[in-house]
Amino acid sequence: MMGEMVEGGIERASLSDLYVAYAPDGIRLAFLLTGDRALAEDLVQDAFARLIGRLRHLRDPNAFWAFLRRTIVNLATSHFRHRQVERAYLERLAAAPTAATNANDELDETMHLALLKLPQRQRAAIVLRFYEDLSDVQTAEILRCSAGTVRSLVSRAMKTLREELEGVPR
Repeated sequence: MMGEMVEGGIERASLSDLYVAYAPDGIRLAFLLTGDRALAEDLVQDAFARLIGRLRHLRDPNAFWAFLRRTIVNLATSHFRHRQVERAYLERLAAAPTAATNANDELDETMHLALLKLPQRQRAAIVLRFYEDLSDVQTAEILRCSAGTVRSLVSRAMKTLREELEGVPR
């Protein structure tokens, strides 16, 4: 990636280079967390917008993906909190919404639907551990909990997924 020199002699990639390099993986992560392609793209753009002002302060340029990933997970969590408040309001008005999901060509649809039924933290733990192939410690850093909590979230999620997918041919 072509970059520019900044204070301290650290080479920084341009925003467009960073976007080209990291947006596809960020969109994939956000899609696995939300189940909505358009929302995933919005979350990634929001994450880049939040990080752009902090690029100067990034001591290790190689840590950009870790910061982007954490920002995407935090934005997805925030989105679901806001959505939960909206749903509670709509339920009080007796107009329960129906959740629409996008098809995902890369995942088996049955597995994807089962994944979307998990609570948000369990889903995030599963996606980060198995789809992003992160360790318990790395996942714990992103979710801001202990590695033991990550193992517990993954264990409960796996149990739920096994029950949900019981009898589905593999």
